[in-house]
Formats: sequence, structure tokens, C-alpha cells
Amino acid sequence: MDLVSLTEEIVKSLALKKESVSVKEFPTDNEDEILIQVMIDNDDMGRVIGKGGKCANAIRTLVQASSYLSDNKKVKINIDSF
Repeated sequence: MDLVSLTEEIVKSLALKKESVSVKEFPTDNEDEILIQVMIDNDDMGRVIGKGGKCANAIRTLVQASSYLSDNKKVKINIDSF
């Protein structure tokens, strides 16, 4: 499973409005780095980020661990709402 689909699956499992979840990968200047942009509904922002950012940090940890197992790149995940 690639990192974008893994991130999307995790975020959709947390969000109430699953159809509004959008996850895309963007290029970075550093070839050893991956930027993943997560767009969610404003109502789901608290659920996905979690109290004190614990859910967001857990998502980052899981995706980063998956990256280390496959291609060993640093993963940055930005979570925004619309």
C-alpha cells in the first residue's frame, strides 16, 4: 500500500464525512522527502487532529513507519480543512 492511500484510509476511518476527505502527494525540493496534503471538512478537524494533536501525531507516526519499511523517505503531513 502506498503512503497516500494509507493516509487516506486512516483519515477516512476517523472522519464522519468520509466523502469530503482528499489526500494528495506534492513534490518537494528534497528528493528524500514526501509531502502529503490532507483536506477534510471543517467539522471533522477536531476528530482527525485529536486532543493536543495526538491523533495527527499518531497518523504521522504510522505513515512514517510505513515509509521506513519501503523507501526510507521522510514524510510530512499537512492537515487542512475547507
